[in-house]
Amino acid sequence: MDTANNLEIVHDIFPYLQVYKNGTVKRLVGTEFAPATYDPQTGVYSKDILVNPKTGVSARIYRPNSATKSQKLPLVVYFHGGAFCISSVGDPKYHDSLNVFVSKANVVLVSVDYRLVPEHPLPTAYEDSWSVLKWVAAHNSKHGSEVWLNELVNFDSVFLAGDSAGANISHFMAIRAGKSDEALGMKFSGMLMISPYFWGEKPIGIEVKDPRKAMVDKWWEFVCPSDKGNDDPLINPFVDEAPKFEEVVCDRILICVAEMDILRDRGILYYESLLKSQWKGKAEIIETKGEDHVFHIFNPTSEKALDLVKCWAVFINEK
Repeated sequence: MDTANNLEIVHDIFPYLQVYKNGTVKRLVGTEFAPATYDPQTGVYSKDILVNPKTGVSARIYRPNSATKSQKLPLVVYFHGGAFCISSVGDPKYHDSLNVFVSKANVVLVSVDYRLVPEHPLPTAYEDSWSVLKWVAAHNSKHGSEVWLNELVNFDSVFLAGDSAGANISHFMAIRAGKSDEALGMKFSGMLMISPYFWGEKPIGIEVKDPRKAMVDKWWEFVCPSDKGNDDPLINPFVDEAPKFEEVVCDRILICVAEMDILRDRGILYYESLLKSQWKGKAEIIETKGEDHVFHIFNPTSEKALDLVKCWAVFINEK
């Protein structure tokens, strides 16, 4: 066996991972793990649940310590980011930021641990996410066994949320839920899109002059190789063959972008596309000045991150 040849890097997807000729995947970030537990700083409990024994798909559930059966709380189903190829519900950055989110918004939250590329090519992440949504919805029809969902959740106030690739997943889950043959029996009150990961072959806005464009182009070409490239409808929802925006089934959407994020203009275009479409809901957009992509997970207790979380809390608890 030619060891040197096997150690040749065939995919270098900066800054996320490297793939060697022998198939070994070396993730460079997003591999740390924080266990589910009680967080005394936020007063939030969390636990891990195996959702699908066949696939191994799981979720991490959060609830405020103050939650009681007598006052049902909104439910947020959250999809983490990481370009579909890194991170997990146990990533300390996500775990810490979601503890803050749950505490400030006073919600029950289900964080979805979908399987990653390249070991599990797309559309696996979407299918895993849908399976967790179906599992959650079973509790609304009294067919689920998770106590926190059965006792603490107001199923008339369910929200989809995600950052980066997770916001992309949220979009497609909100469309799939509207298909007659895919009905969940659970209505979505709103959707929270944080630094959404959408892209396209033709640069727009800051992408035109941003030297990071070549790097971002490379991500999707690795994640989902096809002859459509970065105009695949899964990454570019603005192309003609993508599902129509009026198919998104929720009443309200909040899009959050960051000024320095190369993906910013795709989030703005998403907002503008909603307004121009036949979608009947209410869309809002927030831009955080002086910050970059998903800044809130890197320092969840910073002033700007807490200001952003407050906006999420107002959005979710708006009557």
